[in-house]
Amino acid sequence: MADKCDLCLLGLIILSSLLTGTSGVDDENVFISSGENVRLPCNNALSDCTSTTWIYNSIRHSAAVELIALGIKKKDTERHESLSLGSDCSLNIKDVTEEDSGFYICQQWTGPKRDQKQGSDARVSLHVLHVSVSSSSSSSSQTEISPGRSVTLSCQWYSGLSCRDLVRSEGLQLLWVNQAGVDLTTDSRYQILFSSDHCIINLTTTLLNEDDNREWRCQLTLRNQLQTSVRYTVKYSAQDVHESTVRVAVISVAAVAVFLLAVLWLICRKTADNKRGTVDSAVKDENEHKGTYETINTSIPPAARANEQTDDHVTYSEVTSSNKKPVKSVDDHNDTVTYAAIR
Repeated sequence: MADKCDLCLLGLIILSSLLTGTSGVDDENVFISSGENVRLPCNNALSDCTSTTWIYNSIRHSAAVELIALGIKKKDTERHESLSLGSDCSLNIKDVTEEDSGFYICQQWTGPKRDQKQGSDARVSLHVLHVSVSSSSSSSSQTEISPGRSVTLSCQWYSGLSCRDLVRSEGLQLLWVNQAGVDLTTDSRYQILFSSDHCIINLTTTLLNEDDNREWRCQLTLRNQLQTSVRYTVKYSAQDVHESTVRVAVISVAAVAVFLLAVLWLICRKTADNKRGTVDSAVKDENEHKGTYETINTSIPPAARANEQTDDHVTYSEVTSSNKKPVKSVDDHNDTVTYAAIR
């Protein structure tokens, strides 16, 4: 119970120092992004680090954990291999993770039996900014990131302090920006969602071919002052690029094939129309050039031929006109006309 009370009291002290803008000589706030190395200063250190003890408090632990005891690293602690004591009695942590966030206390113990605490505690609050990635199919690593996939980058601030309180009082902000430092909320390609309850900001987008080696940064600011940032760079494997190129090539070939088929169909249709028009024109010309033939018969009556030698004689001529092809008249019937000349 005492350890929990000490943890709550330490959190209130550090929060108060942030809210008021002042901090005591023994208070320190360190902001870092995951994956980096960090140094936590011990502001009450003596010349001899054999008197130095480092204690770690975290919301995730029910009790305080002793990391360094009288200058000697404890080997039974988590991630003890990443810890080391500096020559100035500072605590060095390699390859920081979100699990390392929390409150650290540096104490000095002196006396014949190292049982007397010297001076006040040096308090350090470690704030860690961490980015995780998930793809549209499942939680994935960078090697599974490829063009055409929808990905979500989650940037979360880990600390023992209340994110909601700092958002209201200190203007804490988490932002996703591009390489030029432009806020990505201004680009409709990205969907940005911030939660002050968990101090997390998500960026969701669909990756493009040109996103290879593109960098996005998550920034943490307090009072409009940048505290820390973490970078995420899109990395496509050679296989991803090859598959994407093949996919684009297949789509392009398919589009060209469809276009050529459409052009060929239009050409065939045009040729058929032209051929049909030529045949119709030939039939029409043939019908138009079909002539109408007439037969004219001339006959002289026998009686008239017998009297041809006389002066006063009559010659009869009979002309008959007929069409091989019926010709429509006004009355829509054929006529036979006989002409007679009398001399």
